[in-house]
Amino acid sequence: MTGWQPTATFDALRLRAAFNRLVREFFHARGVLEVETPVLSLAGNTEPNIASFSLQFSGRTDGAPRTRWLRTSPEFALKRLLAAGIGDCYELGRVFRDGEAGGRHNPEFTMLEWYRIGWNHLRLLDETVALVRAALALVGRDAAPVVTSFRDLYWQHLQLDPLTADIDTLRSALGEVRIDPDGLNRDDWLDLLMTHRLQPLFGNDVLLAVHDWPASQAALARIRAEDPPVAERFELYLGPLELANGYHELRDGPEQRARFERDVQVRAQRGQPAIPLDAALLAALEHGLPACAGVALGVDRLLMSLLGTPRIADVLAFDFARA
Repeated sequence: MTGWQPTATFDALRLRAAFNRLVREFFHARGVLEVETPVLSLAGNTEPNIASFSLQFSGRTDGAPRTRWLRTSPEFALKRLLAAGIGDCYELGRVFRDGEAGGRHNPEFTMLEWYRIGWNHLRLLDETVALVRAALALVGRDAAPVVTSFRDLYWQHLQLDPLTADIDTLRSALGEVRIDPDGLNRDDWLDLLMTHRLQPLFGNDVLLAVHDWPASQAALARIRAEDPPVAERFELYLGPLELANGYHELRDGPEQRARFERDVQVRAQRGQPAIPLDAALLAALEHGLPACAGVALGVDRLLMSLLGTPRIADVLAFDFARA
């Protein structure tokens, strides 16, 4: 049989091991507890742009559903631990997303996610930058941190206000990039501008943090009442690669349920499979989530940046094609 050998070099695998050690030392020094949560769940991710794997359990369930979902993130389980009172915690582990395989994507990949009690997204942004710079030092590199708001970023490079511009303005700003507009909403056009017009401009030695996103892209973040309102979240980029996504976490159970239900409606309109809501997370929010901020960092993306490779296969022992 051909294709049995690893896709990553041994040096790349050693770098991954060094990063894992760095993570554990970084958080141990800061008093953040490492935890492990289930990979299989009764609930999936309702986000319309994320596809979850499911499987059928053949054993005894005592009336519970046989369908279980592979996690796309440890977020929901970690928040249940936070609501139970565990305090600052993190998890470093595998997550799974269906339909994502290619040069920069693998259906299973490694995510680092952590939460800080009493912090907001801006304070957590600083800690995320510190961790990434420590990772860069593993290969003798550094990157200059630059912090900007979502609104200022679009204004600086595209001369438009992303919080108020209409769809026609956003479409025009794509310039010569041609996209089929059928079914695209305003947030889709903002995302296309980010990926096609803005990210290619990001310098390879710049660690760009973009905070305070449109309220329509809040996901699980709090919304701050401004005119117009903004979501208290950030994304961190090293060059053109997005590395991390962080939130000042939403603590309102009814609001989170409403966001999940809007996701379900969008999925239905798109003809996507129905995903059960995470009732345990909603119950935890009703019990009370402490004020906190959380962030998820794509470990494979970071390792790609450290090695200067555009291929995720170069940082995986065996990629999807050889798994």
